[in-house]
Amino acid sequence: MTADTQEVLVEPIVKQVLIIVGDATETVDTLYPYYRLVEAGMRPVVAGPERKLYQMVLHEVKPGWTITREWEGYSIFAEVAFRDIVPEDYAGILFSGGRAPEYLRYDEDLVRITKHFFAANKPIASVCHGVEIPAYAGCVKGRRMATVPKCRFDLEVCGGIFVDEPCVVDGNLVSGRTFHDNGHYIGPWIRLLEAT
Repeated sequence: MTADTQEVLVEPIVKQVLIIVGDATETVDTLYPYYRLVEAGMRPVVAGPERKLYQMVLHEVKPGWTITREWEGYSIFAEVAFRDIVPEDYAGILFSGGRAPEYLRYDEDLVRITKHFFAANKPIASVCHGVEIPAYAGCVKGRRMATVPKCRFDLEVCGGIFVDEPCVVDGNLVSGRTFHDNGHYIGPWIRLLEAT
């Protein structure tokens, strides 16, 4: 290098990926993909109704129970509120499970964001109750998805096709039933993100 030239260091562009949370988001549904994104060299951006700390939960059907039992898990900080999200800045999105999606789905900004990712054909992941968000947003008609069986109605009443498998890939949409499927559906979703 001569005195009249300068070396320019260019930082690589890191892909940002949204993780949608709220109070009662499932802990394992959320943290496993969060750290897999970090491992893949991407930046997970946790988003919620407000920029604040949210209480996650653990969901499991205990032996002898016929319904899911819920108790407190870790907390997670949402660094951006739905209303402040510019979806064009993000490579993909994850709709985590737990009870949160049942309440989050009515947020108009989240509906706007959700529709963007489907229309732009960006990589989308959904697990467990996460299906309730794209279903409410009118984005699942004709799409094959896995979800927890108790959300099958939410998917089908909105025109989606329920598939009881650990990983369902339908174009840009990758889904799993519960956190037990994390090792099956997260890898294909990350490969779609890497390819964009």
